Amino acid sequence: MSYVENGKEFTRDTNYIETRVTADGRDGYAVEPGRYRLIAARACPWAHRSIIVRRLLGLEDALSLGIPGPTHDPRSWNFDEEPGGIDPVLKIERLQDAYFARFPNYPRGITVPAIVEIETGQVVTNDYPQMTLDFSTEWTQYHREGAPDLYPEALRSEIDDVAHRVFTEVNNGVYRCGFAGSQDAYDKAYDRLFTALDWLTGRLSEQRYLVGDTITEADVRLFTTLVRFDAVYHGHFKCNRTKLSEIPVLWNYARDLFQTPGFGDTVDFDHIKRHYYVVHTDINPTGIVPKGPDLHGWLAPHGRESLGGRPFGDGTPPPPPKDEEIVPADHWVPA
Repeated sequence: MSYVENGKEFTRDTNYIETRVTADGRDGYAVEPGRYRLIAARACPWAHRSIIVRRLLGLEDALSLGIPGPTHDPRSWNFDEEPGGIDPVLKIERLQDAYFARFPNYPRGITVPAIVEIETGQVVTNDYPQMTLDFSTEWTQYHREGAPDLYPEALRSEIDDVAHRVFTEVNNGVYRCGFAGSQDAYDKAYDRLFTALDWLTGRLSEQRYLVGDTITEADVRLFTTLVRFDAVYHGHFKCNRTKLSEIPVLWNYARDLFQTPGFGDTVDFDHIKRHYYVVHTDINPTGIVPKGPDLHGWLAPHGRESLGGRPFGDGTPPPPPKDEEIVPADHWVPA
């Protein structure tokens, strides 16, 4: 698949389906348990956010989860790793079926995460930045007891500011490096990325989390890029000034989150590596998936407890994942 335009820098299409699922149903889609299904590929960092937030808040019983396979063709994410190659709830082979059910001539990419209304089979939204905020603010009636406040009202302005810089410079920054169509575009993207990582290193050197003393939406958004950094972005996307494991503050911060229930237990390194190295044929035409790097370090002590902080604030850790949502042991980190 082609993501690179020769001579140009990478520009992400940020026009999403802006329909929202809200408590009052003002867009025609009210929060109701069992009405919707979240389709979120474990391979995708943007979808991974929604998986983490859903689990931290305890929305599993209210909002079911469908997991596409890690690879896809130009048409759509698909369910080729499910029995019969179909999603067991929506009964579709490809996510594009849900998009076309609502928008027969949908002109943009078929992206994850997506919320689909089960009865109609129609996509409701793929607006991933708003989606996780709505999980925190609109689905409160169905949060588990002890759910953390990932978007505390008093800190929202700061969370938004930090999350914006994380998106432009880091989340999307690695893609600007990987899909740069010229040397100049790559050089500029590389410099911007590592300038931001240096800024984050400074910010996190004296505080355990990005905003306040608890885990917030900002940490979720940064984590899904950091956890992919050494496995794919360092080599595949040429983000190679240093590995994450060579930046002590960020490496310890990322491992602190990884070892927090709801984060590492949602990571699927097998899906991550197969997605990037197989799908991006323009920058990896052979489709060879590298065996490395060694991932044991994710479970090593990180020492971040010395900075204080309360991961879940006044709340509690989420319980273990549902059996059907456990990442296969050979997709994860060896003990």
